[in-house]
Amino acid sequence: MKITFKLNSRYNSPKTIRKLFSKLTKRKVDESFGMFPPFYTDCGVNIKVGKRVFINSCCRFQDQGGIEIGDDCLIGHNTTIATLNHDFNPENRANLTPYPVKIGNKVWIGSDCTILPNVTIGDGAIIGAGSVVTKDVPANCIAVGNPAKVIREIETK
Repeated sequence: MKITFKLNSRYNSPKTIRKLFSKLTKRKVDESFGMFPPFYTDCGVNIKVGKRVFINSCCRFQDQGGIEIGDDCLIGHNTTIATLNHDFNPENRANLTPYPVKIGNKVWIGSDCTILPNVTIGDGAIIGAGSVVTKDVPANCIAVGNPAKVIREIETK
């Protein structure tokens, strides 16, 4: 919380943002990493980001189950990545189970998306703005909606 407070409470240069995010994740992020704060997370140490990743403002990463973001990814503002789920049984509802989220290389996640636990988004995929991703998205596909559904494949050369 101290690190996210420093990240969110004042202007920080891109270099300082990288330094704070590296401290938060306990992993050195590449010089190509970019972020527009504010940014919120519950732990931070379970987040891994590749090269040339950009995270826009107001994103929330619940990372206890682990979040892996590949190279060349764009994360739209107000995106939530959740990695915890409650037990379906009402008697055990307070119990939390962590599941990872994996985002491949060259993925673009539009604004206001929610990525739920145990989801993998394949390389080159696009997630349309406002989508709720409840299951895996194949590589080079566009998925939109709530729940997100693949609407077409992306032609690659």
